[in-house]
Amino acid sequence: MTRSRRANKPGLATVYTAFGQLEAQVIKTKLESAGIPALLDYESAGVVLGITVDGLGEVRVMVPEALAQEAEELLSQPPDWELEEEVD
Repeated sequence: MTRSRRANKPGLATVYTAFGQLEAQVIKTKLESAGIPALLDYESAGVVLGITVDGLGEVRVMVPEALAQEAEELLSQPPDWELEEEVD
């Protein structure tokens, strides 16, 4: 996981770099559930071949530049999981 504000697409900022689609989808969903639109940017070869070596499996999670700081703050917070108590 890496965070970077470098934008490779005009108007968008990369707020998270995941190493695989699953992790990236979880981050995207967390952002979208908070009302922050997110876009995944990745090389198709990593998806097709299922490779996460040498940057092929790298997935950049991007948001509008105006929401980048809010997104980074959200992602820096620990998960707010509520564990259900086991009922006998």
